[in-house]
Amino acid sequence: MCVTLKAVTDPSPGVAPLLVLKKITAILSTFSLPMPELGLADIRAATGIPHSTVQRLVANMVQEGLLDRHGDRYRVGLKVAHWAAPATTGLDYLEIVRPVLQRLRDQLAETVCIFRESGNQRVCVAMAETRHVLRCAVEVGSISPLYVGSAGRVILAWNQSLADKIYASGLDALTEATITSPEALKKAVAQTRADGFAITAGERVTSASGLSAPIFGPHAELFGALTVMGPSVRMPREVCESFVEPVLAAADEATRLRSGRIPKGE
Repeated sequence: MCVTLKAVTDPSPGVAPLLVLKKITAILSTFSLPMPELGLADIRAATGIPHSTVQRLVANMVQEGLLDRHGDRYRVGLKVAHWAAPATTGLDYLEIVRPVLQRLRDQLAETVCIFRESGNQRVCVAMAETRHVLRCAVEVGSISPLYVGSAGRVILAWNQSLADKIYASGLDALTEATITSPEALKKAVAQTRADGFAITAGERVTSASGLSAPIFGPHAELFGALTVMGPSVRMPREVCESFVEPVLAAADEATRLRSGRIPKGE
């Protein structure tokens, strides 16, 4: 991969090339799976870069293939996908996504995990552990029932056949907060699907809270659940709600690193 800085240099006088690269990165970072196309005003509002500078940089980025233009809208250029292929070749997905977990852990100061379904249960396949002494006991390979906790809620919300099996399997109480009614669990799962995330407290372990969002694969299938978990004393409901946006953003990034697609209608 070779990018000629001269071709994408901001013509504004006195602007250092490093600052220009930061601006280009900021522009590319405004695009996401939920918002793959943006106008100049959207980019300017998201980045805070002056209008004239956005116009010049975007025009240069279109010329170099970093962005594609569709009328007055822009999206990430196909050349970027071409570069992404050799960047990820030979790397395991969980290795690729690990920095996402670590950044979210550092941002929220709580343990971040990825859970996947295995044998009608959920298993932790990756994690970045909090640096707090008081923490939820979890490690890679830990297995939990699917009907408890925010990760299970997300996995059931995007896997109907699996959800039907769980509803019919019998829901034993693990704590006083465990949902043991199939109908109540169905409603909670439907709400998760509508919201795009799940927040739970004390369902698997008393005084532990979790917030999860889905990660999708190339065919819009569910890959797993990105989860932030911690003691409820640090993660009461209002704190979990304040975490929603960064968790959704991290799940979106994890989906993109998976070459994933959000299901239609989501």
